[in-house]
Amino acid sequence: MIILTEKLWFPKPSEATIDGMLAIGGDLSVERLLLAYNSGIFPWFEAGQPILWWSPDLRMVLFPEKFKVSKSLRKTLKSEKLKVTFNQNFGEVIKNCATVPRKGQGGTWITQEMQEAYIAMHEAGHAISIEVWEDAKLVGGIYGIELPQKKVFCGESMFSLKSDASKVAFYYLSEYVKNKNYKFIDCQLYNEHLESLGAEEIYRKEFLKILS
Repeated sequence: MIILTEKLWFPKPSEATIDGMLAIGGDLSVERLLLAYNSGIFPWFEAGQPILWWSPDLRMVLFPEKFKVSKSLRKTLKSEKLKVTFNQNFGEVIKNCATVPRKGQGGTWITQEMQEAYIAMHEAGHAISIEVWEDAKLVGGIYGIELPQKKVFCGESMFSLKSDASKVAFYYLSEYVKNKNYKFIDCQLYNEHLESLGAEEIYRKEFLKILS
């Protein structure tokens, strides 16, 4: 396993272990995070662990034209009961992503250190949030990293306090990247919820080819 120092670099993603772990250590500076995402690498670790960097061989992505709008989601979108904004409250979105309980998860990887790092990315113009509101209450949202030169958006996390709220956020994200002619939304790791929305797994080799 490769241990990173203060030097700003990463090993090739192909050097990752069978489960996708590539390196340990380094920092969460804006410069290193940008290098990581542009290289097909992302950080993922829990409180008490060192910084762990990943590049799994199977990568979950959503090609925006394949986003699936279910009947219930279409009904929610048409009702206009939920309002959507961009970059109006990045801090609250990432805080909710860290604290709102998820089925099957006992904790969160979005530590305070991670929150501060991505807020810094947002302030530097590299991370965006989409907020979903019911009346004046924030009920859903999503945040991630934008790579305009690569034509890729790296989705990080989303939350929902109301049925379909996170799906509404993801729908608006898919429309956003579609309008900007982005290639795909990087969803990183497989889960059934993402698959139900149209995301699919591709091999790292293909992912990196499209990314580059």
